[in-house]
Amino acid sequence: MTTLSFKPPLQHVCLLRLSAIGDTCHALAALRAFQAAWPQTRFTWIIGKLEAKLMTAILPEIEFIIFDKSATLRELHRLRTVLHSRRFDLLLDLQLSFRASLISRLVAAPIKLGFDRGRARELQWLFTNAKIEPAANEHVLDSFLGFARACGIEPRSPRWDVPLPASALDYARTLMTEGRPTLLISPCSSHAARNWSADRYAAVADHAAAAHGMRVVLVGGRSATEARMGAAIAAAAQTAPLNQIGKDTLPQLLGLMSQSAVLLSPDSGPAHMASMVGLPVVGLYAATNPQRAGPYYSRQWCVDKYDAAARKYLNRPATQIPWTTKIERPGVMDLIAVEDATAKLDALMAQDFAKMPS
Repeated sequence: MTTLSFKPPLQHVCLLRLSAIGDTCHALAALRAFQAAWPQTRFTWIIGKLEAKLMTAILPEIEFIIFDKSATLRELHRLRTVLHSRRFDLLLDLQLSFRASLISRLVAAPIKLGFDRGRARELQWLFTNAKIEPAANEHVLDSFLGFARACGIEPRSPRWDVPLPASALDYARTLMTEGRPTLLISPCSSHAARNWSADRYAAVADHAAAAHGMRVVLVGGRSATEARMGAAIAAAAQTAPLNQIGKDTLPQLLGLMSQSAVLLSPDSGPAHMASMVGLPVVGLYAATNPQRAGPYYSRQWCVDKYDAAARKYLNRPATQIPWTTKIERPGVMDLIAVEDATAKLDALMAQDFAKMPS
């Protein structure tokens, strides 16, 4: 790690993390560690357009500079103008992408802190002049907390302290009119190979209703894939779930999470949004490693078939493949049986760890 030559706290810090939703949730935990240690410091966050729809609603104290990744060249030109006269004391470069590194060139800061050489993929190491401490086999969130440690801050256990907008809570309460605990199902990831089958989601929904008296609500975005998945789950389930897919905003989804008991989801942004409001997650993991990318405080509730996937598709145990390997092969999620998910749900409900409506 490069020794940072500054006397904290700093006046103005720029955080660079464009995407994805889940990783911006991890970045918020790191930001909270900085805010706790340096309460007088101003923070500016360069963030993606979609991710800003969530973060701008819950972080009124942060200045956001929004970057539209669908128009990179145009946005780089615009950002050059926006940042031309700006000066920061420190850049926290939490994004491992060449596009983000081009953005970092536009940020005027004497210290540009990035990942250690071993993890600085896509040539990030060429664009930073300070590095965090090397580490192996860390959860993504823990790697982000390495930026705080590099600045002399020893973070507490990760926390988000999310102030939910009143409108999001009002929206949730209009749907949560029954006293029963709610199982949210967010069935889709942005990567199709991480998605489970509709009939298996429906089977878990039926089990939740029959065994635990739970109300089931389907949530998700506005894509055609998500709409089809929601319709297929609703058609296959014997106990009709409330299908809210495509009907809420990201802040409203966070409000729903705050009033629910459990979330069922594959590796996706909503799995990490749930962590921000203390909602336990039954995560479905085969294509990706839950110890690296699972919902931070719910990894014990994740169905973990990553090692089985490594053995089937790569002919090696998970301990013998690189930590960041994704096994996004057709059929990989079929390694997860309905009984795997219902067993996790039963165990969670039995130990009363489920979040109850407030």
